[in-house]
Amino acid sequence: MDRTLRRRTLRPGRTLLALMLGCATATAAAQDDYARWVDPFIGTGGHGHTHPAAVVPHGMIQPGPDTRWSGWDACSGYHYADSTLNGFAHTRLSGTGCADFGDFLLMPFTGRPSLDYAGEKEAGHQAMPYASPFSHAEERAEPGYYAVRLSRYGIRAELTATERAALHRYTFPASSEAGFILDMDYSIQEQTPLEMDVEVVDSVTVRSHRRTYWWAYDQELYFYARFSKPFAGYAVLRDTVSTTAGPQPRCKLVVRFATAADEQVMVRAAISAVDYDGARLNLETELPGWDFGAVRAAARKKWNDWLGRVDISPRDTVFYTALYHTALAPTLYCDVDGRYRGMDLRIHRSAEPYFTVFSLWDTFRALHPLLSLVDPAANERYIRVLLRKAEEGGIVPKWDCASNYTGCMIGYHFASLAADAWSKGLRGFDVAAAYRASRKAAEGDTTGIAAIVPAYKRRDLLPPARRLKSRLGYVPCDSDRESVAKALEYAYDDWCIALLARAAGDETGATRYDSLSAAWRQYYDAASGFMRGRRADGSWRTPFDPRRSEHRNDDYCEGNAWQWTWFVPHDIEGLMRIMGGREAFADRLDSLFSAPSDISGESVSADISGLIGQYAHGNEPSHHVAYLYNYAGQPWRTQALCDSILRSLYAPLPDGIAGNEDCGQMSAWYVLSALGLYQVCPGSPVWTLGRPLVGRAALRLPGGRVLTVTAHGGGPAAPYVQDVRFNGQPLRRPFLTHERLTQGGHLEFFMGDKPSPWGSR
Repeated sequence: MDRTLRRRTLRPGRTLLALMLGCATATAAAQDDYARWVDPFIGTGGHGHTHPAAVVPHGMIQPGPDTRWSGWDACSGYHYADSTLNGFAHTRLSGTGCADFGDFLLMPFTGRPSLDYAGEKEAGHQAMPYASPFSHAEERAEPGYYAVRLSRYGIRAELTATERAALHRYTFPASSEAGFILDMDYSIQEQTPLEMDVEVVDSVTVRSHRRTYWWAYDQELYFYARFSKPFAGYAVLRDTVSTTAGPQPRCKLVVRFATAADEQVMVRAAISAVDYDGARLNLETELPGWDFGAVRAAARKKWNDWLGRVDISPRDTVFYTALYHTALAPTLYCDVDGRYRGMDLRIHRSAEPYFTVFSLWDTFRALHPLLSLVDPAANERYIRVLLRKAEEGGIVPKWDCASNYTGCMIGYHFASLAADAWSKGLRGFDVAAAYRASRKAAEGDTTGIAAIVPAYKRRDLLPPARRLKSRLGYVPCDSDRESVAKALEYAYDDWCIALLARAAGDETGATRYDSLSAAWRQYYDAASGFMRGRRADGSWRTPFDPRRSEHRNDDYCEGNAWQWTWFVPHDIEGLMRIMGGREAFADRLDSLFSAPSDISGESVSADISGLIGQYAHGNEPSHHVAYLYNYAGQPWRTQALCDSILRSLYAPLPDGIAGNEDCGQMSAWYVLSALGLYQVCPGSPVWTLGRPLVGRAALRLPGGRVLTVTAHGGGPAAPYVQDVRFNGQPLRRPFLTHERLTQGGHLEFFMGDKPSPWGSR
């Protein structure tokens, strides 16, 4: 992406006609239609890895277009650079750096469908034999709706959804031979099909089951669909083909019928991770009829309910698309009757919704703090679900996908979610259980792990580094990879555990984890000014290059020493002291943002993106760093940097996000920062202030309270804060407690074109 791109408004405001007619009702409805400001194509290009599927907030099903299945930029199944479409799968991830899903691909056709098997999914070939070209000019996406014309077949496809069911509408041309392909073996990435079954129940009903192995090592899903037009005939095609991954089974269903010109054929489909009865009940409960317009309108209302939690003026596409992305994950993972497949892969039942897709390494930083403001009840609900997962699987997950422990990423950031919620007065979970779950993760305790968890995943779940840091007080770089990044995150998480220990009444445990939280000091090399790897004998690893990156195979994680040196959110004062005081600390920050942006190494992490100097906004470890100037008494630098990041690294374009969107984290950073707020250290209930990009915002808080944020005189030429008032009283420093913010009121920023001394004392 051209990082100099400026934001531009894509959609007009109220029409002159509405104003002239004085249609107050219509005008109010237009004002409340926040969904019109969302562009789901933002982030679908570059390496954003988002998708334009028709979904509702946190929906279990994500019906949408699939344009590629292989490679890093196929993580969501869709990439804006593509011009052919394989069909419409019902599951996908959004913004991740790893891929899975792509279940139950449905493709309409006319004529004789191409169903060649050999080589259909070989490396380098993204289009299936039955794929159709399409044009972005004939494609549309909005919250809860997607449409496209398949030029190969002359068919217009439209999709909308409920939480667990999808409604498809296809407008066919006249054809004596038309129908659908249901591809059971299709998937995103080279997944191994373990089981595939399909059954034509009657002339309009199909059900299918598949079990696969990939990032989720044992993912089971059931599919139930009804068609509005009876089949004139059908065929189940099975085969085994040779691929680069070895012999692979294939299974496809083809249903056929004739169509008249502009005839609409609809499909109602639902999924369940439990069984066929669950999928059928989900369909009958959530999607009993064929009223496409009503389902689409209901989906849009659900989105407006979410998006309306933050009302900004003037309206902005980048802002509302970011807020939209914050509600795609976690995703529901339970049926309407409360049954779900747990982390032990057994069937359970709960009166409370169950969720999956928790990308905690990313989302603890900004997404969950955002929820603590605008939807704290949801935040508590996620903590309860994660505690349930710990009971089912034997340990709290750090990244679960389809109730599978992926073991992906580092840290044990459930501790952050629980500590932050508790510090903010949220009491809707068992803090003693949260403490026990966090402590078990921290100590690398493998007892009680569910037998279903593969042995190779246990090391990912509980790497040697966790036991080493507890036994030795640090993680030797010659004993485990990513030792510095792991140890820095462990130190922060241990600080969170100390908070939980005190809340649970264990002062001895709190003292121990307070001590462990200081371990970050073991890695700071005063001579170089960087956090560095130490060997088992205590010596520094050499040679040392702070710009070097060897992806997942060095002392850092998806970054280098420049980016990781700043990850001490729980002890910024200590980091400032060890660097020589506030001025020296600010000078070191200056060097970070002004250093050359080149990265060295044989296998540089592709996640290091969105560079300003060596600051990498496209990946999460850097997300708090621009706000550190506030602690050093130079808030004008935070304001200028936030202005630059907001304006240059986000744009209303497919390539409009500087890195993987990561299940809402990149977008949550934007939402909070555009409001002039950020929480540097979740667990410490204090917000710091930046540069608000919006002119006015109203955050609708629980209990009917409203927090209004106003930027007086703000604009591209006035990025600097001159003064701040909260409820009419001057604010002397760029910090506010969570308690004060959530009581509601009016936060006013007075902006100017030059740096001011405000907040520096």
